[in-house]
Parts: sequence; structure tokens; C-alpha cells
Amino acid sequence: MKFKMVHNNFNVSNLDKSLRFYQEALGLVEQRRIRGNDFTIVFLGNGESSHRLELTCNDDHPHKYNLGDNEFHFAFETDDIANALKKHKEMGVVCYENQAMGIYFIVDPDGYWLEIVPAK
Repeated sequence: MKFKMVHNNFNVSNLDKSLRFYQEALGLVEQRRIRGNDFTIVFLGNGESSHRLELTCNDDHPHKYNLGDNEFHFAFETDDIANALKKHKEMGVVCYENQAMGIYFIVDPDGYWLEIVPAK
């Protein structure tokens, strides 16, 4: 039996704001949208992999979600870590740098951490 990872989900409080963030910060664009009675789901991708980020926006939850200790993250690999870091610093979204490991994290509008790692 095999399993293939296909997407991760983040619940967001403001879909438009999140879509703008993910487009600008990581080049993710809308691949598919599902509209339910009281929610919207948008799948984002960038053509680099088949894995998607699913953003779910519940109409009756317009405030940020409680992320607890936020001890989870989604990682992105870049072929240009120096320019990526420069861009993300200009955006004001870098929340943690580990220079010894050559990685850093950015934070989305709802507080989710996204790890940026250099290509191997």
C-alpha cells in the first residue's frame, strides 16, 4: 500500500489577504476553488511540485485561529536563499533566522510559520 502527500491545510481569517501574501512571498497561485454554504477552500500551487497548500476560510470565523504553541510549519526550498531572504525582510515577514543552518522562517497573516531552506 502506498500513500502520496497531496496537500496541507491552513485555516485563514482573511482569504484575500492570505492569497496576496502567498502570491507575493512564495509565488503560489490559485489552482482550484471550492465554495460551500459557509466556507471557501482554495488550493495553491506553483508548478514546482504537485503538493498543494489548501487555504480554508470559514465565513463565521473572521478572526485569527488559536495556533497554540505553533510547533508546526510548512517548508519551501529555494534556489536563491540570499535573494529570498532579502525579499522577505523587505516584506517584513521574517520571524526567525538560523544562520548556522542557513535557513529562516517567515510568518503568514494568520501566524503560520513557513520555513525557507536552500536547495541542496
